[in-house]
Amino acid sequence: MKKLVLVFTLLFSFLGYSQIFNPVKWSSKVEQKSDNEFVLVMDVIIEDEWHLYSQFTPDGGSQPTAFTFKESKGNYQLVGKTKESPYKKVFNDIFEVDEYYFAKKATFKQTIKVTNPKLKTIKVYVEYQVCKEQCIQGDNTFTFTLPEIKKAAVETASDVVTADSSSVALDSSSVESSEVEKNIKEIAPTSAPKEEKKGLWAIFFLAFFGGFAALLTPCVFPMIPMTVSFFTKQSKTKAEGKKNAILYGVSIILIYVILGSLVTGIFGADSLNALSTNVWFNLIFFGLLVFFATSFLGAFEIVLPNSWANKVDQQADRGGFVGILFMALALAIVSFSCTGPIVGTLLVEAASKGGLAPIIGMLGFSSALALPFMLFAMFPGWMNSLPKSGGWLNTVKVSLGFLELALAFKFLSNADLVVQAHLLEREVFLAIWIAIFGTWAVYLFGKLTLPHDSPLVHLSIGRLFMAVFVTIFTIYLIPGLWGAPLKIISGFPPPMTYSESPNGIGTSGGTSTAAIDLPEHAHSGPHGIIAFHDYEDGLAYANKVGKPILLDFTGHACVNCRKMEDFVWSKPEILSLLKDKVVLVSLYVDDKRELPKDEQYVSKETGKEIITIGNKWSDYQITRYKNNAQPYYIILDSDGKDITQQIGYTPDAAVYKKWLEDGISKFKK
Repeated sequence: MKKLVLVFTLLFSFLGYSQIFNPVKWSSKVEQKSDNEFVLVMDVIIEDEWHLYSQFTPDGGSQPTAFTFKESKGNYQLVGKTKESPYKKVFNDIFEVDEYYFAKKATFKQTIKVTNPKLKTIKVYVEYQVCKEQCIQGDNTFTFTLPEIKKAAVETASDVVTADSSSVALDSSSVESSEVEKNIKEIAPTSAPKEEKKGLWAIFFLAFFGGFAALLTPCVFPMIPMTVSFFTKQSKTKAEGKKNAILYGVSIILIYVILGSLVTGIFGADSLNALSTNVWFNLIFFGLLVFFATSFLGAFEIVLPNSWANKVDQQADRGGFVGILFMALALAIVSFSCTGPIVGTLLVEAASKGGLAPIIGMLGFSSALALPFMLFAMFPGWMNSLPKSGGWLNTVKVSLGFLELALAFKFLSNADLVVQAHLLEREVFLAIWIAIFGTWAVYLFGKLTLPHDSPLVHLSIGRLFMAVFVTIFTIYLIPGLWGAPLKIISGFPPPMTYSESPNGIGTSGGTSTAAIDLPEHAHSGPHGIIAFHDYEDGLAYANKVGKPILLDFTGHACVNCRKMEDFVWSKPEILSLLKDKVVLVSLYVDDKRELPKDEQYVSKETGKEIITIGNKWSDYQITRYKNNAQPYYIILDSDGKDITQQIGYTPDAAVYKKWLEDGISKFKK
């Protein structure tokens, strides 16, 4: 019975993986804004359960949608960036990044300003990836026909930034408007997806705890009794005191929310999330957080001009709501040396999320900061339960400095991942974190003193527990240098694949790349499997060693390809077959490296120009197997002839093993 199930599973797999998939339908239209301004609209209908990825999905995950506007120089200029309908945001635990995708439908809009009155058509090239159980690399060329443009309108066009129009020559087939676009209604960004709402809640609580941390610093904590004393003496009745305390708390919240609104207004709610993959954004904020951390560790204090505090203090004497508002502003200015780095860090993190995140972040931070001032002013008797100020406040401040320093390297890592410089690979990142948290543990145990620290006679129980916790976390990080997944901090360090030894050192499933005696033109693949990335090289090696070929059509941004490698290929019974019984040839259909000019050609199957290595292998898959989805596997003999049916995403390890063994046994015959 079990064998029968395996046979039927394989049969249905074979039937399902021999066709060209087209899970998206594109349509286009032109909307006229003025005599020389137009909106190019590209709509897409996506089949159920398939996902198309946003332009802003972070690097290191699935492939973002990308638009190239052809021959714009001298003809038209782009006004702003390509806008898109709201996307969903989900953390991908395979790539260890947030991914932004569309389900069922999406709309993209680009405003242009025409500068050539003779311009009749505009061509736009789009590259995209859609995924379900498999991933498909797709592209389209849109041809937009413009109405007649008046020369006078073009001559009065103002200068705007011109987009880079450098690209390869592509086919000119137009995508006509169809009934599909009639069915697509404008997707208004009125309600955030559930995932985005969860993200905002996460930002709120992160900022809320940040506010409590700021409260326990030397600049803020001692101000609580001073503020309570002021309200107690100035208020004629208890009711008036409580009212003033509430107004004071509301004023603190108002000031910080206005700050978050300014950040959103200056950068723009829709464009902030794009910053998270911008190299300069990440480098600048790496430097900024190191600056904040250095201040917290005691090298210097970040202070605003004294004149600001004096002027605000004078206004606080006016009384009424205006006076209370200026008192709250005075608190923000005077405590800036402690709250500034925390606020800056929260704004940086919130800004990278985009949308309303900076406002929500400042709402959370200010709520935590204001709440104790309000409560103690309303109930002065609670003051007796507060711990006394002392050296422990500086310990909190220094601890925040270590956390700031560790977080800074996340931004440096982002920049390194974007440019693929491989300067801050996973091992280096973890070594830095181990050093930071290890030093923090030594500090908490009292073996290291920093400026502004009071003499330490003994460890408090709280400090001891904190020291033990940080030590445990430091020890937890160490196995990561040898390939441990470190799921607790998933998403912070670079992914396992961005590593000196992607499969770990000393593990059963992998080894260091340098330790493998690789054949010519071969690479160390997943789990230390010897792999070829060129078909001819793999075929020559298979002939030499007398083994069959496992032909693997895959992609760098293919999540289910990684799932197969991580959860199926890693099984000992399958890994031994892949290492010893076959020659792995992995052809990446999304490899963006350009082919030499003399190797570029026009596909006889699709009519498209093949100009990259990825184009070449994608066209080879389509031409030979009439299939365009990944992952996609075939076993060939050493002459390159198919000896098995093709198979795609197969998470059942038993089924995949049976398919492998059948192919290997046929080769031996």
